[in-house]
Amino acid sequence: MELATQAMTNKPRDAYYWRLFATAASFVLFGFGGLCLRLLVFPLLSCLPGSAARHRGRARHTISWLFWFFIRLMQRAGVLTYSVEGAEKLGRPGQMIIANHPSLIDVVFLIGLVRQANCVVKQSLWQNPFTRGPVRDAGYISNDGSAEMLDAAAAALQSGQTLIIFPEGTRTTPGAAPAFHRGGAAIALRGATIITPVVIKVSPTTLTKAEPWYRIPKRRVHFSLRVGADIEPQAFAALGPAPQASRKLNDYLHHYFIKELAEDERQTTP
Repeated sequence: MELATQAMTNKPRDAYYWRLFATAASFVLFGFGGLCLRLLVFPLLSCLPGSAARHRGRARHTISWLFWFFIRLMQRAGVLTYSVEGAEKLGRPGQMIIANHPSLIDVVFLIGLVRQANCVVKQSLWQNPFTRGPVRDAGYISNDGSAEMLDAAAAALQSGQTLIIFPEGTRTTPGAAPAFHRGGAAIALRGATIITPVVIKVSPTTLTKAEPWYRIPKRRVHFSLRVGADIEPQAFAALGPAPQASRKLNDYLHHYFIKELAEDERQTTP
């Protein structure tokens, strides 16, 4: 299955000032939505009957639906276009979804595509008044680098949850290759039934670690998400002790993404 929006011909500056206004409005809406979820929506959902897992599932479904609504809203407002290839392969029990992280809203795309996904998110989101309510109620995992974080992520996979993780830990530095930390590979070896890579490309770059939100590009941004072939973690677990297997899996994933991103660059370069 392939989801896509039609990329319109970019005129000079491509409605620059409208896109700047629409980008600002999108950020305001996102923050307001986070507060509404924390103060109104989730308290109401918590009144519904069911177990803690049922409440967590409702929260994740709500966040996923709203994230995808947010993406569609930005597309309709002219902020971005997007294409998604292979979305039907996402969301399986025990699946670890691994993605590179070129932009601030990569996680919004992936959580929007996978209705019941768990996610390893930045620790700062737990202190942010706009996001701490949603991430807590959804049971997302804080990326604090602790052994407890690794245990929680592996346990989530072992219980049949789908887990989204960005092994870089932060957004990719523009112009540099992604650098993966070994924690993602260690989690995969301990709990994942399958690893599925998602290669994300943003053209032109925007919302990177080095850019404030208001420094938008002169033409409309296109997000491309391509789901790759599954990777069997058991094949790497058989290569030796856990530290050695983790290093080899991490190296494989690192080289996979570098190769895929370089191939994309060759295809788009005139």
